[in-house]
Amino acid sequence: MTYTVYDDIITIKLIQEACRVLGVSMEAILKLFGEYFFKFCKMSGYDRMLRTLGGNLTEFIENLDALHSYLALSYQEMNAPSFRVEKAADGKMLLHYYSDRSGLCHIVPGIIEAVAKDFFDTDVTMDILNMSKEEERTGKKEHVVFLVVQKSHREIRRAKPNWKQDNQDILRDQEAMEAAFLRMKEKYLSVSVCPVKKSHWEIVRSIVMFGKGHLVNTFVPVYPEQLWIEQKTFCNAFPFHIVFDESLRVKQAGVNIQKYVPGLQTQKIRLDEYFSIIHPQVTFNIFSICKFINSQFVLKARRERMPEAWKSQPALKLRGQMIWMEAVGCMVYMCSPKLRSLQELEERGMHLSDIAPHDTTRDLILLNQQRLAEIELSNQLERKKEELRILSKHLAIEKKKTETLLYAMLPEHVANQLKEGKKVAAGEFKTCTILFSDVVTFTNICAACQPIQIVKMLNSMYSKFDRLTSVHEVYKVETIGDAYMVVGGVPVPVGSHAQRVANFALGMRISAKEVMNPITGEPIQIRVGIHTGPVLAGVVGDKMPRYCLFGDTVNTASRMESHGLPDKVHLSPTAYSALENQGFEIIERGEIEVKGKGKMTTYFLIRNLHASEDEIMGRPQSLLDRKDGSAPGGQDSKTVAIMRYEDSEPLPLTSGKADASEEPTPEGSSVTGQDSVEAADRQLSSERTQTPHFPNDALPSAFCALL
Repeated sequence: MTYTVYDDIITIKLIQEACRVLGVSMEAILKLFGEYFFKFCKMSGYDRMLRTLGGNLTEFIENLDALHSYLALSYQEMNAPSFRVEKAADGKMLLHYYSDRSGLCHIVPGIIEAVAKDFFDTDVTMDILNMSKEEERTGKKEHVVFLVVQKSHREIRRAKPNWKQDNQDILRDQEAMEAAFLRMKEKYLSVSVCPVKKSHWEIVRSIVMFGKGHLVNTFVPVYPEQLWIEQKTFCNAFPFHIVFDESLRVKQAGVNIQKYVPGLQTQKIRLDEYFSIIHPQVTFNIFSICKFINSQFVLKARRERMPEAWKSQPALKLRGQMIWMEAVGCMVYMCSPKLRSLQELEERGMHLSDIAPHDTTRDLILLNQQRLAEIELSNQLERKKEELRILSKHLAIEKKKTETLLYAMLPEHVANQLKEGKKVAAGEFKTCTILFSDVVTFTNICAACQPIQIVKMLNSMYSKFDRLTSVHEVYKVETIGDAYMVVGGVPVPVGSHAQRVANFALGMRISAKEVMNPITGEPIQIRVGIHTGPVLAGVVGDKMPRYCLFGDTVNTASRMESHGLPDKVHLSPTAYSALENQGFEIIERGEIEVKGKGKMTTYFLIRNLHASEDEIMGRPQSLLDRKDGSAPGGQDSKTVAIMRYEDSEPLPLTSGKADASEEPTPEGSSVTGQDSVEAADRQLSSERTQTPHFPNDALPSAFCALL
């Protein structure tokens, strides 16, 4: 947040972390931060303001407190340091730094050196002479004294005699200055011998008009012999001022300060009885005030000395300059009310008319009112931005949930078209494999059980079946009662659709043994029918749209299920042809009468010769390695090992893993060689039809990938 005040603990932690990462000292980090902070202030629009603080480095530092006082109007919680300058011998100076925030004094050299180099073309070196804690009325305060030595670039160049061109430039500058001085002197002498008597202002005007020198270098102020203003006019013209002597006794006060601090009208009253010094944080005596005479002083009226009716309103604060009057031995405090906005003006029961027309505090209040409104608007925008970011994050999460639910009901490409408002055209698939299943004696079970028991049984069974659809990547079309329908090769055509559906059917038969009949307590039995052929697929309906399959293939697959036997996978002739020579054990059932189809020769799918039960069920290898004796149904239903097929998308290679040809082959997989097939042949009865295996045939891989 732009106007958020952060605790110094956060700053110190950031500095310590930077020291650890960069491997430098905290002093170096703070100095670099000071240099960057100066550049940041320039880039942020404070460049012109900083340049106008002073004509040299000393004046710049002396006016820093005034700058901080101005910035406090916008940044009310700012805790700025105080600076005091003492001029020493040989052009050196002592910089006194006061701050309530300890450990940050090393920022000062970075800022001062950057300012001196950028604004005043001067190189500065700063050394710490003393560090102490001063006891003030607010508690312990860090006081650091810096020795500042400055040397201009011109002086540095002058110290190098080899630079002849620079020396010539310096000589030319000196000659030009001397010539200008001589011209000014001649003009002044010619004016002074004029027979007509002229005043000092006329003489100065003549020099400016006819001379070509600089007025700043020759100007001498002229003071009147007596002050041509009466006491009443002065107190009205400067309604907020206080004159007090060395013992802090009030001698004089402006009319409005008397109005809002009635006790100052009392004779021989001490100023510290009615006010306390807020800035700079020094003790209230003449010595401390003189020490910070160049600083801006902020005084706060003591609430306990105010009238009873005024104690509920905020205390009056005054901001201004202390000026020592040597002739009378008194200090004058020229000040104005410290107000940030019209609201503060109203809270203190004041009006703009109470402030003198020449006082810029009027304009400052109005300008800062607009500034505060802009800050509040900026803060509101940032808060709204953060709220929108959080809402956008939550919206993305909810959108993900919605898409997951939608993709569970419709194919992804179909769902995306519907979201875009497009019509989904029906698609024709020349070949696919459809599976139907139902529960044997489901009607009898429903008649003897409570509805909740049926719901629990079907939910358990369908959850296991749904997991198998992810293992073999087949599409679940719908469920109606106890009927479960899936398809392979739709909506994404794949060449291994028959093998996928066949393995899915074998997994269904295994999963059904884990679902118990609520009447007998025994595992339920299912019938499964499979048929291969062409279909037409598309979305029908506007409300609750479903992706449906149409064609005779659907009817034939349903007939295979209804004419099947309990715990058997019934295959049509076309399904048998698709699975022939694909590594499955299939037996012929014979010729049967199929309703609406006539006589058909059908088959039963027994097992996969090259894939283990764990691979068909999609059990991860990591779980298989745990020999804890857990039941087959105890695997994590959320962890799925996808069975790999010839047309499956290739898995991304992972560094550090062996090549696929070097991976251990699961027992019973298709890559174990001809011996496993011959061993299986010896176990088959004479009435079974074994699908022969040829070494040159491309067989589906039995490798599983953990999803």
